[in-house]
Amino acid sequence: MAGLATDGSNPDVSLLYDINGLAVDAPRWFDRVMEFAGEYGILLALVLLVLWCWWSVRRREDEAQAVSSVAGLVWAPLAAGLAVLVNIPIRGFVERPRPFVGHRGLEVLVSGKADYSFVSDHATLAMAMGVGLFVANRRFGLAGIALAVVEGFCRVYLGVHYPTDVIGGFALGTAVALLLAPLAMALLTPVVSAVARSERVGRLVRAKGAGRSDESEEPGRATPLDIPEPRSEDNDLAA
Repeated sequence: MAGLATDGSNPDVSLLYDINGLAVDAPRWFDRVMEFAGEYGILLALVLLVLWCWWSVRRREDEAQAVSSVAGLVWAPLAAGLAVLVNIPIRGFVERPRPFVGHRGLEVLVSGKADYSFVSDHATLAMAMGVGLFVANRRFGLAGIALAVVEGFCRVYLGVHYPTDVIGGFALGTAVALLLAPLAMALLTPVVSAVARSERVGRLVRAKGAGRSDESEEPGRATPLDIPEPRSEDNDLAA
């Protein structure tokens, strides 16, 4: 199974050289940026995106919606970790070497990659996180999926993965995050709901005062405009 992409006429290899070839003419500072983004930066951005989404959804007025969204946010990193675990036997079975092992002329920007190539852990992690985020919130999820696509491009640009390594990672991350989402949400939602009812840690799910109307608008509470002015006895007599 190791010879998935060894022929130079293979479109997988051709696309590898086309994308990685961009690094040859790129300025050194740009290569440094891509190296940081592909190794750590985009994964860190996804974590920050999850935290941003959590900060946003916990302020929602609908408690049930907030509980469901926070449960989805808990599932996002769990799905990413589970997808990487599923990838361990896949990489051992396929045993595809890194692109630079069998192809010369690549601009390899990251050293120390001695493990197998298929499928990409980084692409798997990023897409599982993005799709898991989509389960919680579509707007943030679309941003997460876009970041995952950029992560995949970076891995090929760095010369450490074939394009099909990345595509396989996208497929694996999506499958784990989506197919197991119903079971995960069924297990996580009651837990998050219990946390929301707790006085100590309930703010992790709902911000203090979220969904509460202004006191002047509470049912049964009169506003200053609702208070009738007392009638003057003098005016009554005059009438």
